Amino acid sequence: MSKRILECLVLASLSAGPLWAGSDPFVGKWKLDTAHSHFTDQMRVESDGANQYRFSFDGTNVETIVADGTEQPGLSGTNLSVSVEDTHTWKVVRKKNGRMLLTATWKLSRDGRTLRDTFTSFQPDGSPATVNNVYERTAGTSGFPGTWEDTHSKFASAFEIQIQPYRGNGLSFVTPAQGTTRNVEFDGNDHANGIAPGLTTSGRRVNEHTLALKDKTNGKLDDTREISLSRDGKTLTITVHQRGRTHPSVLVFARE
Repeated sequence: MSKRILECLVLASLSAGPLWAGSDPFVGKWKLDTAHSHFTDQMRVESDGANQYRFSFDGTNVETIVADGTEQPGLSGTNLSVSVEDTHTWKVVRKKNGRMLLTATWKLSRDGRTLRDTFTSFQPDGSPATVNNVYERTAGTSGFPGTWEDTHSKFASAFEIQIQPYRGNGLSFVTPAQGTTRNVEFDGNDHANGIAPGLTTSGRRVNEHTLALKDKTNGKLDDTREISLSRDGKTLTITVHQRGRTHPSVLVFARE
């Protein structure tokens, strides 16, 4: 439901000498190819008493909400509301400072195995972008409580990453839309990546066109990634295996 872009753009590699600093083939500007990219999205819903539920949309953080349609405090200064329209339909709304961030209508199949999510996010100017997702149950037995996974979620819009040299043989990964810069050193060890306290990245350079890495939070593995560059240097593919997901996410970027 939350459709966070996984922060899938964090790369790391093993030191390969000063040559990489000036001629690293990964350096440049890259734009997401939405037609050829997809991500595995997962959400968990747990019953927590009469009409109260625990929601996790990122695999880590949990929001406890009474499903009565009222706005209640959520993560990152947002307000979250959940309305039970009938036994097979829920509506979810998230706002911040009175501004609509997203709406989602969940439809549960009669056999309880499939959840269809009509998800609309809103840009700062109020313009909407709607995607239709289909989740399959991977845990739980009936109703909305359970673990749900969509293995072919599409990105609502393209975004850009910029890869720049860092400290001689390192790389910086800049995501302008998110306002983040991730700095990576290539010695195969866990290093703070500059995004937030407790987040580290380690990795190795498999060959000139392939990187392998691991991301951790407070020492606990979050995901492993393979980043491959096409032979002509025009296409960058990131395959992300996230902890707790049964299928990987695949992001394809075209060089600008």
